[in-house]
Amino acid sequence: MRWENGAWNWGWRVIIGRVIGAVERGRLRKAVETRRGISEPEPQIPNDTFTRLKFGGEDTLRPGEHLFSSHTLTDDKFHDHCGVFAVYGHPEAAKLAYLGLYALQHRGQESAGIAATDGKRLVSHKGMGHVAEVFTEGALAGLPGHSAIGHTRYSTAGDTDLKNAQPIMVSCQKGQVALAHNGNLVNAVALRRELEGRGDIFQTSSDSEVILHYFARSKQSGIPESVADALDKVVGAYSLVMLFKDTVYAIRDPRGFRPLNLGKLNGSYVVASETCAFDLINATYVREIEPGEMLILDGRGLTSLRFSPPVPHAQCIFEHVYFSRPDSLIFGRSVQSSREMLGRLLAREHPVEADLVVPVPDSGVSAAIGYSDESGIPLRFGLIRNHYIGRTFIEPSQAIRDFGVKLKLNPVRSLLDGKRVVLVDDSIIRGTTSRKIVRIVREAGAKEVHVRISCPPTVSPCYYGIDTPTRKELIASTHSVDEIRRFIGADTLGYLSLEGLRQAVDDKQGRYCLACYTANYPTTVQEPLLAARNRE
Repeated sequence: MRWENGAWNWGWRVIIGRVIGAVERGRLRKAVETRRGISEPEPQIPNDTFTRLKFGGEDTLRPGEHLFSSHTLTDDKFHDHCGVFAVYGHPEAAKLAYLGLYALQHRGQESAGIAATDGKRLVSHKGMGHVAEVFTEGALAGLPGHSAIGHTRYSTAGDTDLKNAQPIMVSCQKGQVALAHNGNLVNAVALRRELEGRGDIFQTSSDSEVILHYFARSKQSGIPESVADALDKVVGAYSLVMLFKDTVYAIRDPRGFRPLNLGKLNGSYVVASETCAFDLINATYVREIEPGEMLILDGRGLTSLRFSPPVPHAQCIFEHVYFSRPDSLIFGRSVQSSREMLGRLLAREHPVEADLVVPVPDSGVSAAIGYSDESGIPLRFGLIRNHYIGRTFIEPSQAIRDFGVKLKLNPVRSLLDGKRVVLVDDSIIRGTTSRKIVRIVREAGAKEVHVRISCPPTVSPCYYGIDTPTRKELIASTHSVDEIRRFIGADTLGYLSLEGLRQAVDDKQGRYCLACYTANYPTTVQEPLLAARNRE
């Protein structure tokens, strides 16, 4: 059968369209599989604005949007590894855990999980993605029982894997147990090597699993004694919730690095990394779980045990600077109040003549309020944040300068044009994002840009549950303040002093860990961690 030219072209277009459709469906399937934890390397495709197809001796040009490069949105901030939540004695425990994790979503966006018990057995559900994506009505219906624990996780690069999602659930001679952990164990590598040398098999690459192995190996007969025996082996930061068939444990390490709070909802008890999770479910804040405390929630009510002798506290001060939500109480103190005081003290230490105080949203807002109140310079939201963004974007082949920052932040030109601007943010880590923000503020017409940072220069990596760059990637570890100022393109740059930081959180007794600003660590850090974070 012979086709006329028009029919021939039409037929080939149909065929090409089907081929393209099949390719796109395959890509979509890969995206879904990756979201579920099945990862395949993507082929490298030339980044051409148009794809040139040659048919019958003539070139045809068509838009090649599907060939645009994928842009991963980097975030020049420290990240807390995770948040934990627990419920004891409520008929809808899993649903409460779901809501609690939803309120703690800012502490981790890579994966989420819940384990629940009906008094006879433990069941769990975990997945990659945000809490609302992982837990459907069907998934929650499959988690019956009166008690539950939950976890939301932020993982380091190369460590995004469903097997590392928590809670980790195992069975041993002591029965079923599930564990969710916020923090980091500084001796986990050596302990894991020792356990593997004895024949133990690990199901994850998470340091948290070490605790479960030592718990299972303990020769103690009682559960509290076995848990204490396991914790005696580990060093570092851990705020834990553990679930047994009829009991919930809430545990905080002896130095109290990471927060953990107790609340009450009618006759039920809840535990959370931050108190903002209590507000969502109308629970009442009771108190902090103390450093070195093991709190047992069971049919007898609350039992408080001390599993470790007292040691100097080392609460993470970055919880007040950046991590925690401003509507939370952390270490018994309002985060909003701390951040406003950070801004007030920053204004006293680094005053400047300016027309506007502009926060870098959202992390710089509270400190900017304090800076504005103290200085008398009006506060204006000259940068607007786009909250409806993911982590990866299709970027046009014609490169857009500062693309990642512009996706997040857009300047309000009518406010910034011709103005002397004080730009307030919580921290500078690598300096790359600050440089781009300063540039877009200048491009919006700002006459002067004065950057103010509500913490001291960050010079050291963290080993206690924060995802931090290597030492050489921390710009303040290798550059002076004036060198950083020139790099980011600001007219002036001022950091809050260490004394001002401690004053802002009322730290008169030295209860906070300041290692990321001083390099003085409260525990011994083992060589494998030091090598990883100090590598050149």
